Amino acid sequence: MWHRLRILVLLLILASVGLETWRAHSRTSAWNRTLHVGLYPVAADDSPATARYLQSLEAESFQEIETWLQEQARAYGQGQVEPIDIWLAPALRELPPLPPRQADMLAAAGWSLKLRWWAREHSHIGRLKPDIRLFVLYHDPERTPALPPSTGLERGKIGLIHAFASRAQAAQNAVVITHELLHTFGATDKYDLATLQPFHPQGYAEPERVPLYPQRYAEIMGGRTPLGPDQAEIPAGLRQTLIGPATAREVGLLPPSP
Repeated sequence: MWHRLRILVLLLILASVGLETWRAHSRTSAWNRTLHVGLYPVAADDSPATARYLQSLEAESFQEIETWLQEQARAYGQGQVEPIDIWLAPALRELPPLPPRQADMLAAAGWSLKLRWWAREHSHIGRLKPDIRLFVLYHDPERTPALPPSTGLERGKIGLIHAFASRAQAAQNAVVITHELLHTFGATDKYDLATLQPFHPQGYAEPERVPLYPQRYAEIMGGRTPLGPDQAEIPAGLRQTLIGPATAREVGLLPPSP
């Protein structure tokens, strides 16, 4: 009897989690209401330059991301409502759990659970409960010239993002933040992890452009602007990026392919 009761409770918990995941996905793919995005800055090192940069951040520092996403939604006929409203949280003093170095599925799943549990302690900004939470770890570029990989989780609607604590690299940060934000909407990466080259056609902003090369923009989930079959460059900022058709279908801006 006790064993059956435990199984029933577990099934109810799993059903509740599944229902909440479905509801969260429905909210992010409907494009009919403004989603509240909580952005939590975190100092990834003890550099005084990083501390000064975090102190300089304001909500307006991320206005470009809000504007860009609304423009992209309008391009697909879905921009009647402002898609997101970014709320800047006070800087956190503790680091979130970092992903394992080994790309092991079991370890990755365990880390995902740890991150989601840790994020429960940061579920509100004042009275606001964000729909999506982005934890941005800022690094002093003098100490960390190359950033670790960032991660966006659709389940849990959480992003763990590495960025540079530098005004000169704020535009590059915006691209990375937006890329991971769209992961929480359900968008997938569209580039080769080994070569970092965007996949054709899904990783191209204009996959039917003639001539195909050079592309004028980077597809936001493709990561780079293709200049040739084996050549691509990092976009300087969001103005050099677009949401391509494949990503638009994943996040609900276009209907799924028949």
